[in-house]
Amino acid sequence: MKRLLFFIIILITVFPVDVSAQKRKIERAYETFNAGEYYEAIDQFKDAYSKTKKADKNARTELVFMIAECYRHINDPKNAETWYKLAVKSSTSKPDAQYWLAESMKKNGKHQAAIDEFKKYKQITPSDSRADQQIRACELALEWTRNPEAYKVEDIRDINSRQSDFSPAYGRDDFSLIYFTSSRDDAAGSKTHGATGQSYTDIFESRIDKKSKWSTPVPVKEINSEFEDGTPAFSSDFREMYFTRCEAGKRERKGCIIMYSSRSGDSWSKPENSGILADSLLAAHPALSPDGSTLYFVSDIPGGSGKKDIWMTTKSGGGEWSKPVNLGPDINTPGDELFPYVRSDGTLYFASDGLIGMGGLDIFKAVSQPDGSWIVQNMKPPINSYSDDFGITFENENERGIFSSTRKGKGNDDLYSFELPPLRFSVTGLVKDEKTGAAIPGSLVQLIASDGSNLQTETADGGDFRFAMKANVDYIFLASKRGFLNGKEKETTKGQEKSREFMVTILLSAIDKPIELPNILYDFGKWDLRPESMVSLDKLVETLLDNPNVTIELMSHTDSRDTEAYNQDLSQKRAQVVVQYLIDKGIEAERLSARGYGESTPITVDAAIIAQNPFLRAGSILTEQYINSLAGEEQKEIAHQINRRTEFRVLRTDYEAPKK
Repeated sequence: MKRLLFFIIILITVFPVDVSAQKRKIERAYETFNAGEYYEAIDQFKDAYSKTKKADKNARTELVFMIAECYRHINDPKNAETWYKLAVKSSTSKPDAQYWLAESMKKNGKHQAAIDEFKKYKQITPSDSRADQQIRACELALEWTRNPEAYKVEDIRDINSRQSDFSPAYGRDDFSLIYFTSSRDDAAGSKTHGATGQSYTDIFESRIDKKSKWSTPVPVKEINSEFEDGTPAFSSDFREMYFTRCEAGKRERKGCIIMYSSRSGDSWSKPENSGILADSLLAAHPALSPDGSTLYFVSDIPGGSGKKDIWMTTKSGGGEWSKPVNLGPDINTPGDELFPYVRSDGTLYFASDGLIGMGGLDIFKAVSQPDGSWIVQNMKPPINSYSDDFGITFENENERGIFSSTRKGKGNDDLYSFELPPLRFSVTGLVKDEKTGAAIPGSLVQLIASDGSNLQTETADGGDFRFAMKANVDYIFLASKRGFLNGKEKETTKGQEKSREFMVTILLSAIDKPIELPNILYDFGKWDLRPESMVSLDKLVETLLDNPNVTIELMSHTDSRDTEAYNQDLSQKRAQVVVQYLIDKGIEAERLSARGYGESTPITVDAAIIAQNPFLRAGSILTEQYINSLAGEEQKEIAHQINRRTEFRVLRTDYEAPKK
């Protein structure tokens, strides 16, 4: 974010220079750099580099590194990457060059390549934990990009200019008026900022018409000065404005202060210093709590976690602001935390490059907890990108608003609208024959919802159906067709955070043939049900509950080994055990009968059996004679297993339970 410097005074370590060995132009380049005028320093370092002898490799490597540093500080990651690549080629390169090369690649969206470069940095400096965090950040960025959030983000072309436009704030309760910061040509300050090469910023306003078109932005003349003005924030009634003003002079640093102005009609009062911190210190990026009693702001005063931290101060009964309190390590990091914003429900939003993020600055959401801690979440794409994303504002409780970003647009920082579309759910289903897989047209499908909704439709020629669904509702889809048992499927939209189309397939079983129950297992020679059998039988219980007018016969079959009498007795006991299980589960005994068939009814091979056992012939009956003709004991055992089965067949479809 090239305009980030306007309201952040970055503390730079003065790089040691042997003045006696350097020309005056190199001295001036370092002076310019250390004054924070990185834009001007680029040409000075480049000039010094071009005039340094190739034999002096150490000096040339240092100058290349400084050019890269200048590009990094003006937030030009493309050029920074180019010059860091040159720097790391030298055997005398600093470890920082490797780190910032990887960081520049990350900010250019080259996350996989950045991972490789961070790993190289780990080899050089294994004790620096930053590399591990950045590798994890790159991995998450790749994952988040593949699975973005549902927000819709659009460039606000009516407002954005070729210069920087950022840090929006709504100025009316109907959200038809927007204030923002800009360095466009209409800004009042005539000076050029040495850090960016752009004009000083001012606060501008724009209004939206009935056709949702924003008017041409105009400067807020009562507020703006010859200095840097920006990052406006308003009270909940929009009658008070806080904003940042930074004074700057050639080769000198001055503090930033938070200014205050009140509105009378359509005019703003002459801005006054709010008195938060001394003028020589940094106080920037104000954000006011909904009740107006707490002001959040950014500063690098002692007692923080790193560079720029977010602090808070509260207003006393006399209107004085209290001593600032740091928001603590849940929010603040060794990096920069900037551009706080407090939503109407008290949720804090801010930008950070110290927490795990996509690239440069990411926008984070923080919810305070009763114990004083914060739960912090990355807003993820498309709100965040591999560029700088910051300065968000919402339309109160609505999931829409405006934020700033350096992603591709008209200029440097641009404004983007965002909105979370309403969740939309639907289901597309297919009703099929469980045995053959064929679609069943003309089936009646009923939707039964936990909110009381009850709809029905018929399947089309392809056996398909479709329903719209609502958020946070449980659904049952019940399908029926004459000649088939009813079938159903369940879905829910509860817990769904993204719009989705569900797909369901409802299988119906034809009642003209016995229906096999899979995985009904017994120990050898026993009729006690094994635990694995319960899943299949519980499904049968559900089927019987869904088909209350059906009566069935439970049919148990054995293979042909042992005597007919033994197999008959064993199968009868097994069938009776299944019936008893169903009765215990609440199925009326009058609807159930048990019959053991022993080895008397070997199965006929069909397409489904052949699909699993291609050595069998379609239409063959698995008699003992046929099984004995098979090749090898393995094939014979498989055939015997197929014969050992539990089935049921429908006897009646007009059963009515006795009235109680």
